[in-house]
Amino acid sequence: MSLEIFLAVAEHTSVTRAAMAADRAPSNVTNRIRALEEELGVELFSREGKKMTLTREGRLFRSYASRLIALGEEARRALKPTHMPDTLRVGSMESTAAARLPQVLQAFKLAHPNVSVRLTMGSSEELTRAVLAEEIDCALIASMPADIVEPRSDLLDDLEAAPIYHEEVLIVLPASHPAITAVADVRVACLAALEPGCTYRRVAEQWTRSAGTITTTEVSSYHAILASVAAGDAIGVVPRSVFDLMDWPGEVGIYPLRDVETLLISRKGERSPAIANLHQALLGNPGRPAD
Repeated sequence: MSLEIFLAVAEHTSVTRAAMAADRAPSNVTNRIRALEEELGVELFSREGKKMTLTREGRLFRSYASRLIALGEEARRALKPTHMPDTLRVGSMESTAAARLPQVLQAFKLAHPNVSVRLTMGSSEELTRAVLAEEIDCALIASMPADIVEPRSDLLDDLEAAPIYHEEVLIVLPASHPAITAVADVRVACLAALEPGCTYRRVAEQWTRSAGTITTTEVSSYHAILASVAAGDAIGVVPRSVFDLMDWPGEVGIYPLRDVETLLISRKGERSPAIANLHQALLGNPGRPAD
């Protein structure tokens, strides 16, 4: 604050006028200037009656004071941005990017044409770690249901999480497989799923664990899950939004497993206007919103 008072006196060449501009008592302004001069070891003002004019040292210091104040304001803006950035780094699961994001990102771009959205794909676990590491600004992840033991649940402690969608997780059966009502009815010994960090895989593996005979085969995409199911030797785990988009061969059976919540996560205290606007665009998506 001493720098602001110094600049006010330099501008008004008067303690009284500077005090009025800064909404302070003249004695307070005088004391601040004297303390600053004592700290610096030089006289900043030449006192001619009631007029305060800058000395040579005062003129030199004014340029530094102006730059320090500007730098401080820049730092505050960087720590708590109030303006839209040039780039928003968004993480997403493959399923959400395919089924939910096209309309969302189109609407966001129309509203904010000067903001570039950089999309990163990954599993829920990978995306959570990327947000914590400040590699991306926010991410859409599948929340692990509370009844499933998650050894890395503490990852969310330093994050803000806003519910966006409820995603129905399906078990997809080969066309020749009879309908099922429980895991005991499954007649194949393989579950086709994505990488271990995928929440939908964890949900399906918890369901198959009681059978004791179903092992997980890791594949790289939902199309690979489709191929594995079509071959007749595996069941697959797929979110409903992706299932509705895909061109499945012939008739396939589905068994609704459970709903899983999709969250928009960001670091605590760092939810910028860009993330807030993306949040609103996500809620406005015609997909199924969270309750």
